[in-house]
Amino acid sequence: MFQNDIHTRIRYVFLITLVLFIFIIVRVFYIQVFKYDKLNSLAESLWSRNLPITADRGIITDRNGEVLADNITTTSLVLIPNQIENKDQVAEDLAEILNVNKDDMAKHVNKKTSIERVHPEGRQLDYETAEKINNLNYDGVYLVKESKRYYPYGSLLSHVLGYVGIDNQGLSGIELEYDDYLTGSDGAIKYFSDGKGHRVNVNEVYEQPQSGINIQLTIDLRIQQSIEKELDNVVSKYDPEHALIIAMNPKSGEILGMSSRPNFNPNNYEEYDTETINRNLPIWMTYEPGSTFKIITLASSIEEETINLFEDQYTDTGSISVENARIKCWKAGGHGTQTFLEVVENSCNPGFVVMGQKLGTQKLYSYIHKFGFGKKTGIDLNGESSGILFKEENVGPVELATTSFGQGISVTPIQQVKAVSAAINGGYLYTPYIVGSLLEPETNTVIKQFSSNQEAQVISEDTSALVRYALESVVANGSGRNAYIENYRVGGKTGTAQKVQDGKYMTGNYIVSFMGFMPANDPEIVVYVAIDNPKGITQYGGTVSAPIAKNVLLDCIDILNIEEDSEGLPKEYNYYDTKYITLPDVVGKTIKEANSILKGFKIEYTGSGDKVLYQSPTPNKFVKEGSTVKLLLG
Repeated sequence: MFQNDIHTRIRYVFLITLVLFIFIIVRVFYIQVFKYDKLNSLAESLWSRNLPITADRGIITDRNGEVLADNITTTSLVLIPNQIENKDQVAEDLAEILNVNKDDMAKHVNKKTSIERVHPEGRQLDYETAEKINNLNYDGVYLVKESKRYYPYGSLLSHVLGYVGIDNQGLSGIELEYDDYLTGSDGAIKYFSDGKGHRVNVNEVYEQPQSGINIQLTIDLRIQQSIEKELDNVVSKYDPEHALIIAMNPKSGEILGMSSRPNFNPNNYEEYDTETINRNLPIWMTYEPGSTFKIITLASSIEEETINLFEDQYTDTGSISVENARIKCWKAGGHGTQTFLEVVENSCNPGFVVMGQKLGTQKLYSYIHKFGFGKKTGIDLNGESSGILFKEENVGPVELATTSFGQGISVTPIQQVKAVSAAINGGYLYTPYIVGSLLEPETNTVIKQFSSNQEAQVISEDTSALVRYALESVVANGSGRNAYIENYRVGGKTGTAQKVQDGKYMTGNYIVSFMGFMPANDPEIVVYVAIDNPKGITQYGGTVSAPIAKNVLLDCIDILNIEEDSEGLPKEYNYYDTKYITLPDVVGKTIKEANSILKGFKIEYTGSGDKVLYQSPTPNKFVKEGSTVKLLLG
């Protein structure tokens, strides 16, 4: 009986031992197979350390591959506190080299952490400083590679490119908008240490950093350099509060150049105030556009056929009364009787008031919205404003009148360029954009190509052709003549906008502007210049901004290979299926000569004699083919 009890116990012990053994085997198998990665990672974290190596940001180039934002290699200080033996001496020596307080450096040296990056004093060190630290040859003191952003052209295109912080993170411009693409993957040198943090003799592992994606802009460096040169001249000559220039391809929305003053050097952005480095004026600044906005009123009027540029006339007495307001023309005494083409050439405010009245509030505001005002353009840059328009229900006769010539509303420069481009390119509204493609960093092959985005057609191609003609006539015969380039066809419109302060218009303080394009018959580039309060000159867009735009356009002739066209404005124009012809000048001619020159016209004579003393209509006006010309003889 007793013997049986012993055997029973032995069997139980054996079974229990066997179960435990099997459990241990299963557990070990589970840990080795199913938990290996996790446990290995936990173990490795106890005895492995990483010295970081920052990746290069993607390079930014212009449309022709010229580098605008690059990287340079610097070094940074990293400490492994557990490996540092004489901490007091190390803190003292490092503090002296970096020119910082010893107590502050001691906090880094004695910090209870596996790796300590000395920030910001130890970041992006110059060669001399790094060499001094390296010569100390202290355990636990390391210099690691770090990439630093570098802009080879300094302040050129600064607001568009933006800048990056000390951690290589984009903070504005393209650097911010495309930060996810530009940011690479950091690498590291992995080494191993014992439980006390001392380095053990095991081979290091090098994890290579991966550069960010390269970006190619639509910007043309040569056009950008022309813009920067002209803005520097503006600042030197006129000392304005602000100045800006935008150049765009009106047929695609590609930004070819963009800059403003004041600007900054992104290589040392910390030396500038926040307002200067973070406000990209061409997309952020809002103001009353003045007469450049008349292009929209003109295009809308032609599209709705509320005026005939060549036939309809308006008599300008120097002002026009709307309710209790008296709206003046810039020319004292007015321009007299004009065709509406001459109203455009002369930039006559009362004439544009009449255009607005003929359209009416609903139609005018419909076109204003169609052309993209009152909302952001969608350009791929941060910080864009949307402008301010009257609510339609609040637009009375006076608001309608002032809106017609660009007063009382607020727009951005980029909105104006977008809208005017649609007015002259056949009527097609394009979203402005500045990034052309994303490129693989090693091979520079295209990953993604961006193309133009056509939003809508806002006016007909026939209307657009007539707008181009009228604006070319402004440069050839009217207020924009300072932008005229011999043997080339240039169109444009001047602007002189009053500024508002504390709800009142300022005196003698204007934003003067010019919107120009070429070739006028088939535009390849549109250039907008705006100068805020130029000093020492009569403030008119035609006298200040038009010559600046002309200089940029002159540079673009060679850059864009624009061919000469010496014919200039056409002498005849088909308008609403009616042929109009420029009336020749026969004053001073004999009757026989006049009859020969005016062949095809109906001629009525008054007076006596053989010479023409006066003709009506006056010379160089557009008149219907076969219309009547009255000649005074003497």
